[in-house]
Amino acid sequence: MVSRKLVLGLLGPVVLLAGCELIAPQPPQQDPVLEKLEDLERRLGALERVLASGTLIDLTVQVDDLQRQTAIIRGRTETLEHESEGTADRQRDLYVDLDDRIRDLERSMQSRPASVATGTGSMPGQLPVPNGTDRENYEAAFELLKQQQYEAAGVAFHQFLTSFPNSQLADNAQYWLAEAYYVTDRFEDALIQFQIVISGYPRSRKLPDALLKIGYSNYELARWDAARAALEQVRDDHADSTAARLADQRLKRMDDENR
Repeated sequence: MVSRKLVLGLLGPVVLLAGCELIAPQPPQQDPVLEKLEDLERRLGALERVLASGTLIDLTVQVDDLQRQTAIIRGRTETLEHESEGTADRQRDLYVDLDDRIRDLERSMQSRPASVATGTGSMPGQLPVPNGTDRENYEAAFELLKQQQYEAAGVAFHQFLTSFPNSQLADNAQYWLAEAYYVTDRFEDALIQFQIVISGYPRSRKLPDALLKIGYSNYELARWDAARAALEQVRDDHADSTAARLADQRLKRMDDENR
């Protein structure tokens, strides 16, 4: 009997403790708001560490520097493009002005020069600088042309070509010989001489100009197909030249005139 009481006395507290454990409340679930706050705090802490390390600041400075450099390069590019366009415009204006002045001067001539040959044979006369170099004689002949002494200029250029056929200035001399005919309305003779520039000096820098004047000469002779063919060749084969732009202008004029 005593032993049963003793056992029951020992088991009572154990049972009581077990019951308490069974009915003990569960810990509450984490509040979603608190979770969000904790997440924001973690992210804020990460940003603070980045700022503390200076990495973000360095990146910002680098981006600003790149943007400044890009702006500088863009400005220089625009300046170069503007200067290039300005140079091309000035060249075109100078060319047009020279052509217009020569055309105006030709109308002031009272008669055509009688002693200038119409072909490629020799002409009477002598070099403007008989004992001079090819360059001296070329410059003297060109000076005659600028002074509107077209007959004398034609003679000088022809004698230059006879005396210095292998000169590096021969293609220029041939072109200006043709020009001496062109400015005095001798378009048939001019065509012959401009054609020599094409056939005799195929690598000359005067080639686009000679083709252009072939087109102009045919235009003045009312040979519309030949004029258009020459002008289109200038435009297509020498697209970046001033002569090509002038050829395009003349072609548009012909279109307006239904030529």
